[in-house]
Amino acid sequence: MPRPKKPASPFRYFNSSPVIIRLVVMMYVRFPLSLRNVEDLLFERGIDVCHETVRLWWNRFGPMFSADIRLQRISRMRSFRNWRWHVDEVFVKINGETHYLWRAVDQEGEILESYVTKKRDKKAALRFLKKALRRHGQAEKIVTDGLKSYPAAMRELGSERRRDMGRWQNNKVENSHLPCRRRERVMQRLRRMKTLQKFAALHANIHNHFNSQRHLIDRKTYKIASSAALAEWQNLMA
Repeated sequence: MPRPKKPASPFRYFNSSPVIIRLVVMMYVRFPLSLRNVEDLLFERGIDVCHETVRLWWNRFGPMFSADIRLQRISRMRSFRNWRWHVDEVFVKINGETHYLWRAVDQEGEILESYVTKKRDKKAALRFLKKALRRHGQAEKIVTDGLKSYPAAMRELGSERRRDMGRWQNNKVENSHLPCRRRERVMQRLRRMKTLQKFAALHANIHNHFNSQRHLIDRKTYKIASSAALAEWQNLMA
């Protein structure tokens, strides 16, 4: 019986080490750094990489790393049913035109889904909720703000009774916008809706991977969690 073929390495056509590629993608996506900031920091460490190479690598390998992280997380969380989701939308400017970035986070503050639309009406809310529910399953409660698009969309999905709303209840998802806002300032401006959707999803999964809730644990526990996250990162797409 012939042996199953080993999947081809995604790094096979690149002369650089996979370790360096993972480091470049992690630095650019995880931290609020520009392409040239990453180039300068790597040069100080003896790694000569052009900023355009940084752009190529995060575009090429970032979605692969992000998808691997997401699949591992979804497989672990499928059995968990007591989810309390928090959903919210924030406006972003693309070529001077207002768009909306929808985001859902769980009770631990981990980002479940990011979705970009041109409007924030019932149709947009329905597409966003359908995408989140299809990928992650049902939630016990969904906390929203006062936007009327949410009850209209949830009524059509038959889950209006799961909706919850109250003052300060949605702070988790509102705080989750802050890292993306910092990235938006570094990137200076966004030119395409597709780019924002790609980067928002990629940033969310990598942020989840390295988010150890450091404000809730002691330094020793945080270091252990960070080391484990880095070790898992080095094994992505291996």
